[in-house]
Amino acid sequence: MARNKFYVVWKGANPGIYDKWEDCKQQVAGQSYAKYKAFESREEAIEAFEKGFEHYIQLSKGIKKQQQLPPETNNSQPISNSIAVDAACSGNPGDMEYRGVYTATGQEIFHIGPLKKGTNNIGEFLAIVHGLALLKQKGSDLPIYSDSRNAILWVRKKKCKTLLERVPENEQIFNLIERAEKWLNENSYSTVIYKWETSQWGEIPADFGRK
Repeated sequence: MARNKFYVVWKGANPGIYDKWEDCKQQVAGQSYAKYKAFESREEAIEAFEKGFEHYIQLSKGIKKQQQLPPETNNSQPISNSIAVDAACSGNPGDMEYRGVYTATGQEIFHIGPLKKGTNNIGEFLAIVHGLALLKQKGSDLPIYSDSRNAILWVRKKKCKTLLERVPENEQIFNLIERAEKWLNENSYSTVIYKWETSQWGEIPADFGRK
């Protein structure tokens, strides 16, 4: 049986580590300066991704130049059969809530909050993890869209890197953060997380419409 490979995308539509070539391909197809490579183990892939493309090339003498895929047009629109997540916060900090919807129809799948003294970034992070846990529980392979680069990065690093002060009023939020971080550290998942390109597609379907 062939061993699974792990694909690092340093530069592409949504940089990260992928365990399927088709998922990797979606990130680099049509990207003029895409940088990516396959590795034999997840540990090696994680190390290469964290050190960065330039550092990896310096350390790996004789490495072949990264091949680039020809431009494609089928990645110019979001995948409708997916989940979109978003958060809203009235003030910073303020009353925070988040939700997930089915991208194609806007039908709400989950909605948490409002919760006192939170931030939008925290809500975005919790929304992605909530979606990941739900999809794994249901055995679904739907991808997730988020319009927050920070939240996507926090999820990848399995850590909500908020500077928000923990006070009695937002204890419930911090309890959710701890549960989310615990889930990320104890579970693996194959769900692909995409960045929602607001400038191209408009507001994400899960948007609360309060801008």
